[in-house]
Amino acid sequence: MLFLNRRGFAPALSCQECGWLTECKRCSAFTTYHKHSKQLLCHHCGASRPIPKQCGNCGSSRLAPVGQGTEQLEEHLQQLFPATPVTRLDRDSTRRKGALGALLDEINQAGPRLILGTQMLAKGHHFPFVTLVVIVDVDGALYSADFRAPEQLGQLLTQVAGRAGRGHDKGKVLLQTQHPEHALLQDIIHNGYASFARSALLERQQTALPPCQHLALFRAEALQSELCQQWLQHIADILRSNPALQLMGPLLSPLERKAGKYRWQLHLYSRQRPALHQALHQLLPELGRWPLSRKVKWQLDVDALDLS
Repeated sequence: MLFLNRRGFAPALSCQECGWLTECKRCSAFTTYHKHSKQLLCHHCGASRPIPKQCGNCGSSRLAPVGQGTEQLEEHLQQLFPATPVTRLDRDSTRRKGALGALLDEINQAGPRLILGTQMLAKGHHFPFVTLVVIVDVDGALYSADFRAPEQLGQLLTQVAGRAGRGHDKGKVLLQTQHPEHALLQDIIHNGYASFARSALLERQQTALPPCQHLALFRAEALQSELCQQWLQHIADILRSNPALQLMGPLLSPLERKAGKYRWQLHLYSRQRPALHQALHQLLPELGRWPLSRKVKWQLDVDALDLS
């Protein structure tokens, strides 16, 4: 079984002359090249368009895929192992009704088989004949801006590795990485998830991040970036004098623009949950009376798990 948490053929198309990359017109993101459907698809807003024949910057026709997705890996495996059936399990291959059940039945048949897929493979499936698991390109999560990324990577590695050796035969797990010396990988490989979790918790204590502090996250989005910034800045100005709170922001979201709207955040941290909730309880009735609140779409996420 091969795990690659990136569907499509390649994360983008690039011009070989000037380096231009295909981007979504509505999001701050590249469009994924889907070879089978002959489309460029944004995995954030769902926008799609035909594959261009020329570079949008210099007009060159020398466009090539950058990076690797499950479609491309499937193609390589079919070339390398022509006598072995390959089953791909991702959101694209299971889109039609009944497709997931048919693919799982196919996987559970006895005999040699290569199973390829995204995070759909990691959760809740029992594959008794799988003895080798290969986790392809784990480096993407090692340097994320989200402080929970290492935690999520550790959980994912443990889940995917658990697909190997669930039958009578022992399992083996291989990781593909450009950074085999990375402390997270070394810890989880040699000491297991419990040791990694203890190290991660100590790091959170030292940096005063959840769960060692409580987090509330205000999100705002609008067609004009400055409206989001102004709205969140108003909140920050009101709460900044509260000694029980620590504020970070307003700041642009990691994905600055999605579906045509700009996105900003304001982080509120507190060691005392009652103090955090009291401040929010006093603030929330005021928000609806602000004229600016009618111009932005906003939400409050207490104990936020997703910082994107």
